[in-house]
Amino acid sequence: MEFKDKIKFDRLKEIFDDNFRLTRIYANYLEYYPEILSEDMVMALCDSGFTKEEAIAALLSQMFGLDFNNPADRRIIMNYLTPSIRVMDAKKYTENPYYKRVKIPNVTDGDWELKQESYKAYRGVIVGDMVTDEDFREYPPLGFFTEEFHFPAVLEGGNEWMTLTPVDLDTCDEAIEAARGKVVTFGLGLGYYAFMVSEKAEVESITVIEKSPDVIRLFERYILPYFRHPKKVKIINADAFEYAEKMMPKEGFDLAFVDTWRDAGDGAPMYRKMKKLEHLSPNTKFMYWIEGFLKSRVRAERFEEIKDAMERGRDFSYGEVCDLLNEKLLFEDL
Repeated sequence: MEFKDKIKFDRLKEIFDDNFRLTRIYANYLEYYPEILSEDMVMALCDSGFTKEEAIAALLSQMFGLDFNNPADRRIIMNYLTPSIRVMDAKKYTENPYYKRVKIPNVTDGDWELKQESYKAYRGVIVGDMVTDEDFREYPPLGFFTEEFHFPAVLEGGNEWMTLTPVDLDTCDEAIEAARGKVVTFGLGLGYYAFMVSEKAEVESITVIEKSPDVIRLFERYILPYFRHPKKVKIINADAFEYAEKMMPKEGFDLAFVDTWRDAGDGAPMYRKMKKLEHLSPNTKFMYWIEGFLKSRVRAERFEEIKDAMERGRDFSYGEVCDLLNEKLLFEDL
């Protein structure tokens, strides 16, 4: 590798290391102490001239042990943490048509429980898809409501199975906007995507592929009755990949929205698998829930593959590395 390319590659490695470092910091924060901030703490800094976003960033920087005088820490603060902070407006979600119309009850049905859960004020939550810039630097939007925020949830055996939180709504917006004609979605959940798409006059039908008969039963009993256009909705109890391979090519769908995973961890393998089936339905536009997070996971795996190949003696130009990390070549064999 030429010296000029080596400098660029080392910079790229630094970015991927920083990406991974932020992921670990946020994962630890959200898992163990997402409610560490309080309104009093934030407002004390606001009284000193900080905006709420600046106050939250400053407090989290301190709590994460980041030192602005350390170059590596300063990169995390300036390039990742600070731009990731969002102060959320609850009305954006409470005025959503699904939230306003669908009144999910607090009930127990066998091993399943439907209930309302909430985020406390200034609890940290992911509120959108991964943000990635042209240099492959990436961060998830980290949001904070200034008041308690309520949302529906489904538990199975006491464990949270599905929720409908701001990130669930925001990461469906693009696929809702794109919906036209005959639509198929893989994964039923709480029926949010099916509801929003069925509301659109330009959508003829929405076919839902769901593997769990219990999920279908709960939806039909407690949620579907609130739909204004239930006749548009067709639910098929089937495996997503079997349907995509064997049945979907015959149906002539205009759009497919795939949402069969909980997060990028379990989703990345399924994402790769479904991408390989897209060619079977060439006239269907495929879209994926939290695709930014999924691409981030696949891209990080690809970068490790590139580094391993270089250690074995294979040479890449910087341009070739970037091509392999971009979507065009991201799913091809190295």
